[in-house]
Amino acid sequence: MKALVTGGAGFIGSTLTDRLLADGHEVVVYDNFSTGRALFLAQARRHAGFHLVRGDTLDDDALRAAMRGCDIVFHLAANADVRYGTLHPRKDFEQNTVATFNVLEAMRDTGVRRIVFASTGSIYGEPRVFPTPEDAPFPVQTSLYGASKLACEGLIEAYCEGYGIQGYIFRLVSILGERYTHGHVFDFYKALRCDCTRLRVLGDGHQRKSYLYVHDCIEGMLCALARAQERINIFNLGRDDYCEVNDSVRWICEALGVQPELEYTGGPRGWVGDSPFIFLDCRKIRQLGWTPQVSIREGVLRTLAYLQAHAELLEERA
Repeated sequence: MKALVTGGAGFIGSTLTDRLLADGHEVVVYDNFSTGRALFLAQARRHAGFHLVRGDTLDDDALRAAMRGCDIVFHLAANADVRYGTLHPRKDFEQNTVATFNVLEAMRDTGVRRIVFASTGSIYGEPRVFPTPEDAPFPVQTSLYGASKLACEGLIEAYCEGYGIQGYIFRLVSILGERYTHGHVFDFYKALRCDCTRLRVLGDGHQRKSYLYVHDCIEGMLCALARAQERINIFNLGRDDYCEVNDSVRWICEALGVQPELEYTGGPRGWVGDSPFIFLDCRKIRQLGWTPQVSIREGVLRTLAYLQAHAELLEERA
């Protein structure tokens, strides 16, 4: 199999790339390196089946050229800056929705028939059913990120029906693990490196979140790809438990040996679009034989250890 991985120099994309190469597949990484890192491709570069294309998903011609000869697209490139979405709404629309349209059009032009798409549990907004199943009623969208990803899902489904493409859509909880470069563990660790006596926590600390370790995420994707054969395959990917933000703060502080004074911004949400409770029903993917192996606490600690060993990731990028 020859796969195109958009966002292949990113956190999840590079981890997927390494796994595909290890399984004997050929991989074309397509990335503009706005957030991706050359460091993450060091292992992939050792494989003869690895190809790197520096390109943007908004560049139609470059995208088509990179895709030719591939059998499948893993579309992971996106703007994942959920917190600041209201400050730059065009970014979510262009880098998520328009980019996905470009990927689908490139597939139509080059004859690629399968797409794997990294969506998000944020498309459920603030649901009333927990754990939230794939067929839950959709509430009002609460974030531009979630809205843009939901639009992507709709495009993929329509292209699957209209052009005979096979789609795999994964609604992910927040992912943790090695090569993680943004999110609460990153933010807390960076803040504590600067001042270990106090820590600002967005919201009231009681937000409940389910997190998934990156290698468990990849295993879930590949399990569904091998065993689910519908025209459109939609799966939640997460764990069957969750933690409070305060739990994660405690684990991080204990691991670092610090006892900061906690300063809360108040309220059940850390920012506009922050869902106070994310807990997905993952029975559908579990029925295919997938089970996550790494606990939320262990995922947090592995992420922290990686950031401690790679302090360069904490530096601001130009």
